[in-house]
Formats: sequence, C-alpha cells, structure tokens
Amino acid sequence: MKPPTVLSLEQALSLPYATLRFAQLGWRVIRIEATPAGEGLPGDPNRYIGARIGAGDDRRSYFVAPNVGKQAIALNLKEPRGQALLGRLIDALGVDVFCCNTVPARYASLGIAPEQLRAARPALIWAGISAQGRAVPDAPGYDPVIQAMSGFMEVTGMRDGPPTLTGIPVIDLKAGDELYANVLLALLARAHGGPGRTIDVSMLQAAASWLITLLPLLDFDCRPDEITRAGNEHRKFIPTNVYPVRDGFVYLAIGSDVQWRRLTAVPRFAPLANEVRRTNEGRHAERESIHRELAAITLRAAADEVLADLRAATIPATRILDIRQVRELPLLAERLTATRLPDGRQVHLPPLAVNAPGAARELALAPRYGEHTDAVLAEAGLAAEEILSLRGAGIVA
Repeated sequence: MKPPTVLSLEQALSLPYATLRFAQLGWRVIRIEATPAGEGLPGDPNRYIGARIGAGDDRRSYFVAPNVGKQAIALNLKEPRGQALLGRLIDALGVDVFCCNTVPARYASLGIAPEQLRAARPALIWAGISAQGRAVPDAPGYDPVIQAMSGFMEVTGMRDGPPTLTGIPVIDLKAGDELYANVLLALLARAHGGPGRTIDVSMLQAAASWLITLLPLLDFDCRPDEITRAGNEHRKFIPTNVYPVRDGFVYLAIGSDVQWRRLTAVPRFAPLANEVRRTNEGRHAERESIHRELAAITLRAAADEVLADLRAATIPATRILDIRQVRELPLLAERLTATRLPDGRQVHLPPLAVNAPGAARELALAPRYGEHTDAVLAEAGLAAEEILSLRGAGIVA
C-alpha cells in the first residue's frame, strides 16, 4: 500500500517535529517554504542556526534533526499563481495531509484555509499548529512564551528562585505530538468512510492539558506552595529529591509507604526511621529534616555504594546523567536513529518514541532550501518550460 503523502508549510520546531514522526514511519513528507523576499535569508529561519555542516549555508546543525527524511520545495503563496499551484500539487500528488504552523489570520490570504484546499481534494486532512488557536488568530507563538503563559515556568525552578524555563522545548514537542496523534486518528476515521477532518492544535491548550497534577488542586483549596516551584522535590511524595554523594549526585524517589519501609530497612538509611515518618503525610510534616538527614547519609558514600543499596531495596534511583551519557546508555544506543552528512560522517539522532515495525532507522539528510522544487513540480505534470516561467515570475524557487 502506498504510504501517505504529507504537504507541510512548516518552520521552527513544533510542526517539523510532528512531520518528522511521519517521515520516520516511511511517509512522504514535502516541506513548503516561502520564496525569497526582501533582504532576509530565504525559508525557515531555523536553517541558519547552529554549526555549518558543509557546502552552503542553508542547513546548519539546529535544522538537521527535525527535518531528516523530507523533501523541500519553495513556493510563493502570497500570489494567486502560487496558490493555484498548491492546489495542483495537492491533486496531482494525491496529498493525504496538509499541515501548517502559520498564524491563523493568514490562512485565507495564503490560500491554505481548509475549505480552500479541499476544493482540490475533498478528503484532505488539514492540520495546523498555532499559539492560541483560531480564537486568537494574530497571536505569534514560541515555546518559551507559551511556557510562561501556561504556568510551566511558575512551577519550574528552585523554591526560592525565579520562574524558570524547562531544559527542552516541551510545548513545541507536545504540540507536535498532538498534531501527529490527531492526524493518525483522522486517517483512521477516513479509512472507515469518514470525511476529511480539520485539526487545530493550540499550543496553549495542549500545554494546559498537562497541568493534570496541578490545576485541579485549585478546587481543593490547595496551599500556595502546592502549585508553585518545588525545585528537585516531588510536591507530594517524600523523600523524592537530588542528594549529594562523594562523587556527584543521585536522584531517588520514594513513591509509597512500603518503599519508605524498604529504604529504612537498609542499615545505611535506618537512622531516618521514626514513628511520625511511617506515612507520607507524616513525612511531609518533617520534610526539611528528612532531606537534610538523607543528604548527610548519602554524602558519606560514593554513588555506586548508595545505588547498590537502593537497587537491593528496589528503590527507583539513578545518577544524574548528562546528554553524552544518555546517548551511551545500552538501552538507547542500539535504538538511535541517524543521518549522514555530505562528507559521509554519521550523525546520531534520538530514538523513535516507540519501536514501530518497518520504521526507518537512518533517514536522508535534511534537504537544502528548495532542493526538490523542480522534481516535485515535474512529478505533478508541469513541463520544464512552465517550471522555468514560474521561477522567473518568483512563484517558485
């Protein structure tokens, strides 16, 4: 069976990450970028971020990972001829899914609104990511801004420190995953006779859906400290925190009273036990002293000694690994994906989120700006003379 074809007007991270997941499944993904305009660099600004990887300046290191396995065309959707050409491509290529992460206010003027594109293909699945959805059509959106708006920064960082961003762009990735999942649902519905579906992913709403452990507490008259920064602690389960050892730090997590009893049955940790601390509620009352006493115990030993005791007691615990160490974990090292630079060097990429039969483990290098414009247009039935004319008129690049 022919894999689905995705046409995606994309830039930055949220949507390229979503369509990467389609490319990993072996789907055809064609990314659309704008034709050159003014003095700015053409196409996706992320192309020009990071270290250069070879000849040319239009696919640097920050751009590579989310865009492997894709094709790239440049199309001027500000012009009616460009919009008409987009409709021709959707029809001629049998496009199954159209995606975009443009502000909703521009959908109609660019000719990419769902009803406009379904004129070319009625069963088309249309999926868009925006900052706050169509209700706020002019709002631009970047991950850090939505982290601030959605409460993520308020609950991230040390108790006595300022609001803090998370270490990875979690809302970009969350929005991408929501688009990915909802496109799969739409394809399933269409396979059972349903129509084309319109999917609107609001980054703000997607982020707020993750407030499952926090937002409902407002209706339980929670204390202010329950819905703000907690550093490395868990807000509810004690002790769950970072603790120093002679050669670094370990993280351990106690998630039940049974685990607490197993911890304090270990000779090293036996001094922590008392009657009050038998329950998690009691441990909350003595939270600060527990953290202080536990840190004093772990600091007297090396990480391997502490972790050996915790493994024997089946307590979840680990060293705190850096990114290089994560890549070398045996469970992950054999599941990494990859691409190759023009000089043949291999670049390791993150593993698939879930192992999938037939999914690609090595994908073609992220495309150059407009690299596949001529080939895709020719495939859609345009003659060489017409392609040349469109390029001369600034409709394609």
